[in-house]
Amino acid sequence: MLEITLTVLILVGAVFTFIGSLGLARMPDFYTRLHGPTKATTIGVGSLLIASMIHFSTQDNGLSFHEVLVTLFLFITAPVSAHLLSKAALHRRIRSLSEPPPLIDATDHNAVTSDEPPPSPSPAPRPSAHPSR
Repeated sequence: MLEITLTVLILVGAVFTFIGSLGLARMPDFYTRLHGPTKATTIGVGSLLIASMIHFSTQDNGLSFHEVLVTLFLFITAPVSAHLLSKAALHRRIRSLSEPPPLIDATDHNAVTSDEPPPSPSPAPRPSAHPSR
């Protein structure tokens, strides 16, 4: 049972690490490339470290804390470094390939967002001469 658990953890870790590395190489711009190493690779390396911790804990007399410390360090530093890299890219005004649509003021109800004229208001329905019975 232990070998099956370790095998699954190693395979999951390898697949996530590969997907994260592939995303780093294949994504079109800086901001989307940032997701590969920070999301998928963190999960993949974390899974490999957990498999290593289980393996060496069962081989030796006690619990292996080296992998626990490395895993905690990885899970703390990866999001922080990704956040700092994205803030630096925003500061340097690195443009994304997928620009968001222009912002529309929600309080301005008369704003025209396209070149088409605004639709004319429909006339109010006329009340019927005979009340419904």
